[in-house]
Formats: sequence, C-alpha cells, structure tokens
Amino acid sequence: MILLVQRDEILDYLKDTAYKPLTYQELEKHFQISGAQDFKKFLKLLNELENEGLIVRSRTERYGLPERMDLLRGKLQAHAKGFGFLIPEDKEHPDVYIHANDMGGAMNGDIILVRVTTRGSSGGKLEGEVAKVVTRANTQIVGLFQMNEGYAFVLPDDKRMARDIFIPKEAFNGAMDGHKVVVNILTYPEGRAAAEGEVVEILGHKNDPGVDIISIIRKHKLPESFPEEVLEEATEVPEVIAESDLVGRRDLRGKRIVTIDGEDAKDLDDAVNVERLENGNYVLGVHIADVSYYVREGAPLDREAYNRGCSVYLVDRVIPMLPHRLSNGICSLNPQVDRLTMSCEMEFDENAKVVRHDVFTSVIKTSERMTYSNVKKLLSDEPEPELLERYAYLMDDFKLMEELAGKLRNRRMKRGAIDFDFEESKILVDEQGKPTDIVKRERSVAEQIIEEFMLAANETVAEHFHWLKVPFLYRIHEDPDTEKLQHFVEFVTTFGYTVRGVGNKIHPQALQAVLGEIKGSKEERVISTVMLRSMKQAKYDAQSTGHFGLAAEFYSHFTSPIRRYPDLIIHRVIREVLEQGDMSDKRHEYLASRMDDIAKQSSERERVAVDAERETEALKKAEFMMDKVGEQFDGMISSVTSFGIFVELDNTVEGLIRLSDMHDDYYHYHEAQHSLIGERTSKIYRLGDEVQVRVARVSTEEHTIDFEFVGMLPRQSNRVSLTDALKAVRRGDKRGGRRGEGVGSGAPGGRGGAGANGARGGASGGKRSKGGASAGGAGAGKKGPPSGSWRGGKGAAGASVATGEGGVGGWRSGKGGAGAGAAAGEGGVGGWRSGKGGAGAGAAAGEDGAGGWRSGKGGAGAVAGEGYARLEAGERRGGKGGAASGGGKGIAASSWRSGRGVTAAGSEGGAGAEGAREGRGVAEGESRARAGAEGGEGFVSDGWRSSKREAGAAAGLGSAGGKRRGGKSGRASGGAAVGGGGPKGTGVDAAKARALNAVAKGGAEGGRKRKKPTKK
Repeated sequence: MILLVQRDEILDYLKDTAYKPLTYQELEKHFQISGAQDFKKFLKLLNELENEGLIVRSRTERYGLPERMDLLRGKLQAHAKGFGFLIPEDKEHPDVYIHANDMGGAMNGDIILVRVTTRGSSGGKLEGEVAKVVTRANTQIVGLFQMNEGYAFVLPDDKRMARDIFIPKEAFNGAMDGHKVVVNILTYPEGRAAAEGEVVEILGHKNDPGVDIISIIRKHKLPESFPEEVLEEATEVPEVIAESDLVGRRDLRGKRIVTIDGEDAKDLDDAVNVERLENGNYVLGVHIADVSYYVREGAPLDREAYNRGCSVYLVDRVIPMLPHRLSNGICSLNPQVDRLTMSCEMEFDENAKVVRHDVFTSVIKTSERMTYSNVKKLLSDEPEPELLERYAYLMDDFKLMEELAGKLRNRRMKRGAIDFDFEESKILVDEQGKPTDIVKRERSVAEQIIEEFMLAANETVAEHFHWLKVPFLYRIHEDPDTEKLQHFVEFVTTFGYTVRGVGNKIHPQALQAVLGEIKGSKEERVISTVMLRSMKQAKYDAQSTGHFGLAAEFYSHFTSPIRRYPDLIIHRVIREVLEQGDMSDKRHEYLASRMDDIAKQSSERERVAVDAERETEALKKAEFMMDKVGEQFDGMISSVTSFGIFVELDNTVEGLIRLSDMHDDYYHYHEAQHSLIGERTSKIYRLGDEVQVRVARVSTEEHTIDFEFVGMLPRQSNRVSLTDALKAVRRGDKRGGRRGEGVGSGAPGGRGGAGANGARGGASGGKRSKGGASAGGAGAGKKGPPSGSWRGGKGAAGASVATGEGGVGGWRSGKGGAGAGAAAGEGGVGGWRSGKGGAGAGAAAGEDGAGGWRSGKGGAGAVAGEGYARLEAGERRGGKGGAASGGGKGIAASSWRSGRGVTAAGSEGGAGAEGAREGRGVAEGESRARAGAEGGEGFVSDGWRSSKREAGAAAGLGSAGGKRRGGKSGRASGGAAVGGGGPKGTGVDAAKARALNAVAKGGAEGGRKRKKPTKK
C-alpha cells in the first residue's frame, strides 16, 4: 500500500473526465484497499483532502472535485457593508458576488467553497453562497473593548469584519471599557450567533500614546520583533569583510562610487558610478548589497525574511525584513568601508541603448554617502559654495549622471512608458508620535537619477536571466482590463483629449501621450488618477509576461535585497549561475517549483505592507486635522462616488463631503462622467473641480475626515424631491397648498392642481395657445427660460414655458400638430425631445442627467383622460380617448427609453430617486419593475428602448390616494402634462406631480413581457 503517494492518485482519479462521484466504499474497491490499518489510513486521507477543500463529500456520501460539483474554491474578500466576493484560485474564472445573507459565517480572508446560484446573461456577473469554510484566516482580532453588564463586545478595527466579537465575563482577563485588545476567537459566527472570543492581550487605552500604531501593527499581523533563533544567527554574521570573502569577486574599490538616498535612510542597499569612455559611450555601474551571501537558503534568517516578505515603512517606525545588524550594518553600503556587492555594469551608446552589459559579484568602497537634497543643490544653477567645495571632486560625475539619466528617461518615454508624477507627502511626528506637520516630498533631479539607473539595471538583469532559461522571479504588470480602459477613454474625451488605439488594443505609449498633453494643466491630476485606477496592480511572477506601465518586455526587482525578498531570491539564483555555471536538472526543478509560491507570498505581503502604511498615514492625517475643525481650505475633488465627494487639500489630506450633507439640492451620481448632478439646479460637481471646504468632523478612531462646502445653502422649502413625491402619493397625502398654484397646462378652463406646498407654476389653468392646445405659462416671476432651453413647435401652436429650469440643451417641441407644452423643465444635459408626429409629445419633470429622455416616434399627442390608475401596483394605462405618444422614461447617463407599445414603470418596493429597490439586494443603481403595464419590450440590458407603436400614456393629474385622473375637458398639451381636476386639498402639488410623471409615465396594455435587467 503506497498511501504516501495516493493523495495525488486520488486527485488525479477524481479529475478524470469519465469519473462520476463515488462513495468511500466504491473508492476503497477501486484503489484495492486491504486490511483494517490501510483502510483507516485511507479514510483519514479522504478526510484530510475534504478538510482542505480539495475534494467534496455530497449529501449522498459521494466524493468529487469542487469544480465538478458546482463549487468554486478561493479566498473571501469581504466588504464593510457585509457582502463579499470570492476571488477564485482559478485566475481565469471571474469573481463571484456573495450577499451578506449568504456569507455562511465566513470572514475576510478565509479560504471558502462557494456554490454559484445566479449567472448573468452573456457572461454577466455571478452570484453565489458560501457552501463551506475550508481554512480560517483569522484566529485573532484586534479591536475596541466595549463593556456591558456581565458581558462585552469587541468592535474589530478591521471594518471588513462586519460582526462584533462576543466576550463572556470570564474571558475579560482584566480588560476595561475603552481598551484596545487582542482577542482569540473561540467559536466562529454561525447563523445569527456572533463569534465568541477571549481577551489574550491588552494593548492599552485607546487614547494612550502609541496604542493607535500598535493596534494597526497587530491588525495587519505585522511582526514586532525577531525570533530568538533569527537574532542568534544574525549575531554570528561578522561585522567586517575578511580576505576569504573576496575570492572570485571583482575589486571595484578604486572607483568613485557613491550612494544617494534620503536624509534619514539607514539601510543603504544601492550605489552607483558613471564614466565616459573614449568612444563617447557611457558606462553605468549599479552595485547592490550582496545580502544573499549572508542569508543562506533555508536558514532561520531566510525563513523569517520569506514570512515578512518586505520591510514596512510606517509613519513613525520601520519594521525591517532583516535584523538591524544586517540591514544597517554589514549589508548597508556605508561610506569608506569595504562591502560585498552584486554589480550590473552597462555600456550605453549616444542614444542610451545598452550595447554591452555584465553581471558579476564585486567588492566596493563608497566614496560618499550623498543625500537627494545635496545632489539637487549641487546640480542647481547656483550651488552653495560650501557644498561645492566639499564635493568638488565629484561634480563631473554628478553632471554625467544627470546627462545619462535624462537620455535614459527620454528613451523610456519614446517607447511608451507611463510616468505618473503624483505629489507625495511625509508626515512629521514628535517623540510622542503626534503629527506636527505634513510636507510634500519633492521629486527632484537627484531622485530621477537613481530611479532611471535602478530601472535600467532591473531590466537588464531580467532580460539576461530570462534568456538563460533559469528559474527566476519577475515583476510583471498585466494589460489593463478592457472595460476599465474603455471607461477611461470615454472619460478623457469629456476634457477634449483623444486616446489613440487600434480596436480594443491601446499601447501604453498612447496613454503616456495623454499624460504629456495634460502636463501642467488643471486637469492633470484628475486624468492621471483615473488612468491609474483603470490599471491593474503590479505583482511578482515566475513567468516574464512584460510590464505594461514601463512598456518593458522584461523587468525584475534586483536593486533592494535588504528590504524585498524577491530581490534576495534572484540574487541567490544569480550567485548560483555565476559560481557553478550550468544548474543541475534536479536543482532547476526544485527552484522552479518554489518560484510560484514565493511570487504569491511576496505579492501578498507587499499588499499587507501597503495597506498598513496607508492606514497609519490616514490615522496621523486625521490627528493632524483634529484641531482644525471649522477652518476653511481650498481643495480639489479627487473622487466622486454614489455616497459623496472626496476632496484633497494642498497638503494631500483627503476628506469626504457626504451626499447627505449637500443640502442645496438632491444629487444624482453619474459614474461614467465621475460627477454628481443636481436634480433641481443642474449643478455639477466633477472630478478635478476646485472647491472651498470647511472641516466639519474628524474621527481618529475611524481615521476619517469630513468636509462640507463653504457657503452651501439649504434646499428651498418649496422644492420637492422625487422620493418625497413618491412617498406622498403612497400615503395618500391630503395636505393641500394654495389652490391654483400648480403648473397649469390642462384643457381650456382646466384647473391647475392644488399644490401641497404651493409649488411655483403658471396661473390656474394656464394660457390657451393658438390651435387649442394649452400650455403652462411662465410662472413664479421667471423671465423666460435659461440659455438654450425650450423652443416652440414648428406646427400649429408653440409651447409656452413653465418654471424655466431646463438644463443645457433644453426641451424641444414636436415638429407637427400642436406644439408640445412642457412643464418644469429640469432635465439635465441633453434635455428631452418630443415626438415627431401627431400632436407633439411633450414631457414633464425632466429630472435626470446626460442623455435625457426621448419620446416615441409616432402617435397622437397625449389625450386627457384617466391616466394613471393604481400607481402602487405599478400598472399604467392609457387615457380613455385617443392614442398617446410613446412617452419616455429614464434615469442617469445610460438613460431608459420608452418601451415598445408601452413603457414599463415603477420599481419594486418603492423606488427612491436613485432607483434602488427594497427587499432582496441588488447592485447599486439597479431598479427592477414589479408589474408596470403588461406590454412593451421593457427592460433589456442597457435600459428601456423607445417605442414605434402608437399607444402610450395618457396624461393628467388629479391625485387622491395615489390615483390619477385627467382634466375635465379639452385636449392636454403633448406628453404627460401637469394639470387637471383634482379637488382642493386632495391633490399632490405640481412639483410632486412632475416627479411622478417622470417616474410613473405609462403606456397602453399589450405587448411582450419585459426581460430581467442585467447588472452592470
């Protein structure tokens, strides 16, 4: 019995295409298990594979692979709002959305098996539920201890842990209310039951100095100290170089080699020198600390470096990958001392093309420890005399470095490398860790010199060892997602820029061309930010697939082995190749088998480090702004979301203006335009706009800063939102306003609806226009429509205007018959247009964004009559007399167009202004009609399509208890006109009516059932 290899045999057998799920007895028979001991081992192996999630046991006790049983294995990426996504282990498989109710007790980072329950049409998004938690990622939680009588809860610092941890009294272990604690999880959440834990460590009170940073360190599971065995090994490393260490190395101690780093850098792992050859070419030497000489494979130092992955640079401290004895000692290229290095020497021609290169081990002695600021000063037009005198012997070298770096950069830009030039900041703190200032980090010529030299060395080394076909680690940057890149292309066109490409393929050179065009412009930061967000994150990989951002075919990380484990690994491979030549097949196979795991581990640890660094910066920025509440600042909109606007100040502090705090209007989010557009005022807030804000609130616990606009006035009381109007109808609002102040565009002699709040409008009944079709007069002191607004029809009667608040483009009347009357023209960019035939179909309450609503192409104008019956049920019927135009319906930039024969309407559970339905959760912005009129092609993937049939919605307004009745007599103006005979005290006001017409405009019965919408 060879049970040691049968693990793979079982998996291979289950992977066979002819395999059908078998019971353990059937598997026992297949594998010819004999003897009680072998049988026990076999069952134990099956249980191990099941616990690891590699195989699944069904309800009928049959075993199979997860993917064969409609299950997916992967990692859970949870969200603070409770839902999550499965990130499948199969990289080719799309992510799966998991609703909060389907999480099955899984927590962020867990390895889970998910059953897909919903598949979108045409490769749409997937939804699923957690079938099993394979591996728990969280055994300890850091959080705030909140005590109650006899029990307590710990509120996790990681907001992706959506549920608190219950702590029984006997597990307090000395913790008090307000303490930051570390909790061991004893039982995990199940159903409605919370996770239960015990306090194992008290970090201190939340307000104690330093506890905030310690909490972040523990939250991200960052190591605070080195294990004893690691420190013992580090002490054995010599502090000076011995002669025996120099065997086989090239001696470069006679060359002028310098390090150039920041003022406070202590781990100096790279040094450079540049020379000019007689033929005019440049020779660049990049010399990197030979850390792999001291950190041997498999030793405690190596294992700890693998686990850490990289050094972490927090605001007030560094958590190093290697002990300080190495990182700041024998491995640091300190001045005027011998150091062992790995060198990459490159010869460049006049055009900065590499014509020769060599990679070798070496020994160097750096001449100077230069800083960025001093090199910048030396290369300025007027260097300081003292500095010039001190470094006079290096001035020619620095000028040559500047010259070569400039040529390298130009060559890189020509091939299409993308160069983002974002401003970075540094937070200065005192001895207590309290922030004292935030200063910008300058990207001077000195930083650019080192950046270009390191890039050149990384590319050269990567290409050299790629062609040697040895196991290696590469730094890759995959091509952007096509859909995200397309959104960026559409976005930049709104600024007047064009991204050139062939089909869906866009070369990075085209993106860099855009960055070149916007250099120095107002929108530079905005466009750069959106471009960056459209790209994927760089990562490590065992295969060289290229680097999109650098437009490089080969790229690796060679230059920082003190602080990055992948650099250390490739140094080890380089040493082996240089010292031994050909690698044995066995060694080649072993290293190749390790590279994928090292790449994955290093990428994950890098992500953790970045998250921790950002969180400490957010914490200290919040602390810095604590005493500035009420102060005003100039800023720029850095992000626009469905819940508010992020504004970045000049010092890089970023805060949120919540949508709920924007009191002057109701705003709709337009994702494609990265903007919020006011429902009433058509005011637009867009990414990149310069604004003035006031600091409203600061939370150091949440690490958040809230701003508010300076000078923003509250909404006017006579404005009524779409949501308020719908609510009023559902409750049968009977609060009448002053009679006759609704917008009147009913038949001759018809009465304006009695507005609940006395909404502004024309005089009761409006004016009768020539040709018989009436239209509301301009009301409430308006002196006519705004620029480009509404025009009269070309046919019989022109349309008058009521409350001329139309956005850019306005509304136009029909081309034939009676001109289209319009009411409350509050449509956004693009406006509404009426139908082309019959008595032109007008529109009401155009409260939506770019693109607008358009009516159908045929049919007579809307006839007064019994328009909207049973609003609550979602039904829409046409008027009693005549055929109505195919009215339009739409929300936001993607807009809805009217249905074929009828527009389905309404939203299940009562739609708010943004169209989100209640009940079972849906994606943001989605709204699904419950009933609507029975006809129409209805909801197809991109919205509502326009009708070519004659039937449409009859107009009118009466309103009692949610019902709609038309006016008493005569013809209404085209479209869903506002007016008609509701008795005093029983109607909704004109503003509500306009809102209702916009949402609830229906059509005649008949046609096909509408299709289920797909989420975007």
